[in-house]
Amino acid sequence: MQKLIVKLDIHDDLSCKQKAIKLVSSISGIDSISMDGKEKKLTVIGDMDPVAVVKKLRRYYHTEIVSVGPAKEPEKPKEKPKDEPKPIVPVMDFIHAMQAHNSSNATYIVDPCYSRYNGYYRSVEEDPNGCVIS
Repeated sequence: MQKLIVKLDIHDDLSCKQKAIKLVSSISGIDSISMDGKEKKLTVIGDMDPVAVVKKLRRYYHTEIVSVGPAKEPEKPKEKPKDEPKPIVPVMDFIHAMQAHNSSNATYIVDPCYSRYNGYYRSVEEDPNGCVIS
């Protein structure tokens, strides 16, 4: 799929515009044709040969190629905002927030025999009957 934009030297009357569109529409592989009357530009989108389109139009009108490219514009990546300096928050604000969060009256019991990685464990010193394989 290609997009061809051609500038035509035509008069403002409707018959010239219709004739230009009719000439281009006879070429195979065209999906859409549009004409901008003020700027006198003809836009052709489709799977066609741009040279054949211009050649056919040059028989009757002075023709200039404005652009030839893909039918869809490539999406431009959104510009990220420049690194703005982050506001500095004093450490004391975090300390006060943590103290307020941990000031509840709930007490937590820490089991010394519990490991969060291996479940419950006992050392050899605590259990003299334990078997040690080395």
